[in-house]
Amino acid sequence: MESLIRYIKVIGGPPGREGLLVGLKNGQILKIFVDNLFAIVLLKQATAVRCLDMSASRKKLAVVDENDTCLVYDIHTKELLFQEPNANSVAWNTQCEDMLCFSGGGYLNIKASTFPVHQQKLQGFVSAPMYQYLERKMFKEAYQIACLGVTDTDWRELAMEALEGLEFETAKKAFIRVRDLRYLELINSIEERKKQGETNNDLFLADVFAYQGKFHEAAKLYKRSGHENLALDMYTDLRMFEYAKDFLGSGDPKETKMLITKQADWARNINEPKAAVEMYISAGEHVKAIEISGDHGWIDMLIDIARKLDKAEREPLLMCAHYFKKLDNPGYAAETYLKIGDLKSLVQLHVETQHWDEAFALGEKHPEFKEDIYMPYAQWLAENDRFEEAQKAFHKAGRQGEAVRVLEQLSNNAVVENRFNDAAYYYWMLSMQCLNIAQDPAQKDTMLNKFHHFQHLAELYHCYHAIHRYTEEPFSSHRPETLFNISRFLLHSLTKDTPLGISKVRTLFTLAKQSRALGAYKLARHAYDQLRGLYVPARFQKSIELDSLTVRSQPFHDNEELVPLCYRCSTNNPLLNNLGNVCINCRQPFVFSASSYEVLHLVEFYLEEGIIDEEAVSLIDLEAPRHKRENKWQEITGNNSQTLRLDETMNSMGDDDPFTAKLSFEQGGSEFVPVVVNRSVLRSMSRREVLIKRWPPPLQWQYFRSFLPDASITMCPSCFQMFHSEDYELLVLQHTHCPYCRRRIDDPSP
Repeated sequence: MESLIRYIKVIGGPPGREGLLVGLKNGQILKIFVDNLFAIVLLKQATAVRCLDMSASRKKLAVVDENDTCLVYDIHTKELLFQEPNANSVAWNTQCEDMLCFSGGGYLNIKASTFPVHQQKLQGFVSAPMYQYLERKMFKEAYQIACLGVTDTDWRELAMEALEGLEFETAKKAFIRVRDLRYLELINSIEERKKQGETNNDLFLADVFAYQGKFHEAAKLYKRSGHENLALDMYTDLRMFEYAKDFLGSGDPKETKMLITKQADWARNINEPKAAVEMYISAGEHVKAIEISGDHGWIDMLIDIARKLDKAEREPLLMCAHYFKKLDNPGYAAETYLKIGDLKSLVQLHVETQHWDEAFALGEKHPEFKEDIYMPYAQWLAENDRFEEAQKAFHKAGRQGEAVRVLEQLSNNAVVENRFNDAAYYYWMLSMQCLNIAQDPAQKDTMLNKFHHFQHLAELYHCYHAIHRYTEEPFSSHRPETLFNISRFLLHSLTKDTPLGISKVRTLFTLAKQSRALGAYKLARHAYDQLRGLYVPARFQKSIELDSLTVRSQPFHDNEELVPLCYRCSTNNPLLNNLGNVCINCRQPFVFSASSYEVLHLVEFYLEEGIIDEEAVSLIDLEAPRHKRENKWQEITGNNSQTLRLDETMNSMGDDDPFTAKLSFEQGGSEFVPVVVNRSVLRSMSRREVLIKRWPPPLQWQYFRSFLPDASITMCPSCFQMFHSEDYELLVLQHTHCPYCRRRIDDPSP
């Protein structure tokens, strides 16, 4: 055979030509005649054969497969006529063609034609004597009889009778036969208890009855054996609380509370929360009652519980307050905190709900909480862009360092979110905060270093805002000359580390584009060459590759009109300066307009040692008389700005100006030599020619001399940034504040 033979059925035939039906493990069913070498395949099914038989007329075949399914086929058409489950053997009626029977699961099943199956209980052939032994409680003898062959039902009956008769050995063997692990565990536990010396059979039998579901009989036995607590536990676990009350001790309040609590737990588990809350309250379990009420948002019930509780019950009252806050009822939470005298939590509540007036009133009465109030208040103000108020709040809290940290976080967030204009403003605020803290001698050096660092970052991000918008948005509000100047300024300022968020690729891309548009072809070539060594985003690559090729068709020089001029030594500087934003000849730092970033006609000068700021200003204000009268710029100082304005009646700077003599320097020197003036030079200056950055201590004031009478310059009195007057006035009209430090035009204080 192709596979193992699982079943053989003799189907008869003439002498010498008898036939066999053979069922194989691979599902093949064969007919074999003893006088023929070749087997006839009747059919093949997917599952292995366990039993088979052929009908009287040899037209139908019944097969029991390994899945305990009886399948009936038409031998000629191989069609499956029907199938029935739970079969382990099958046989056709030898007289009736359409009748067969099959057995399985303790039942005999008879099927005629297509009618429903008729079932009848099939007892084992020795079950009757077994029951005779059971009636006389002869469990061991009954077991011996059962071993000769009985059904699973008979084995279970034997096991139960032996268990109730406390014949545990026989019961264990019978339960093993029916594979009932639950009762085997019970028997094992009883045997362990007996080994430990327990001998109360009533208690063992009570456990058996409890397992069988005979709870009332079990309870009676528990009570008779003196273990009423076990009956109480049983009824409680079964949620039969009415029966459980009968087994409570004589008015024991602990047991009563326990029972009510368990009843409440059950009500909670079956999704009856209101009933559970009432039961918990009656049992004194306030914490659980509060928890359910809070989770379901039952404010009224929470209020009743909180008002009935004694103020000494701190934990449940705190839970009530927690849920009041969670359910947006801060008034009830405040009432609860006052009841237990928890002022710290009350302060925290006012802070979390941003009821600042109530918090400040509490802080006045209890100064020890001022820091807890003003610290979060300051952070809230800072997060809402009310930085000046935030600084005052930090000052009241005595936490200057926190002010710096909050502003640092805000600045970093603005950079990460690509809000570079905001980042510049935050870093400027941060620098001024550091300058304020630097008045403390102990922190002077550290804070001054931070001041200069943050001032530098503010300027970089202020510039980069225009670059980022140019490369991200389809249109730009800036002129090509402005973008050209900004990108040059930014590139010269990025000599060391590049700050977070600033892209050198975008800066070079902008510079290359604007250089090409303005005729600075040499600089454009350099920018494109630099971009080759950097990682360029895909959306820029095609444009850069095309422009870098086409720019080579242009002359290799820059437009001379774009070359910056040094107003100290009159040197034309290259567009790309390796020294940075200083003159390549005299090393004098350039002063830039904070809007167009053109080089302003200003030269910074310093005071000779021994001259203080007040004296210098008084000497400049003397304004020595001049003989020649011609066009002159006049400085007008107001609350909002310092402005140089043309006045035809003012004296002009003469050829013998003492300041001009101080501009000299050693040619070819690598060190910067600042312009230092004495009292006589200061006396010769006109107040209208000088701009002063009046920095607060510990910084020194900065002095700048204007050299061109045909251009007005405005300096913001708050951030001391310089602008062409027309640009400044236009920007202030657009934004109603300084474009750099956002000082409003109606703000009287600098």
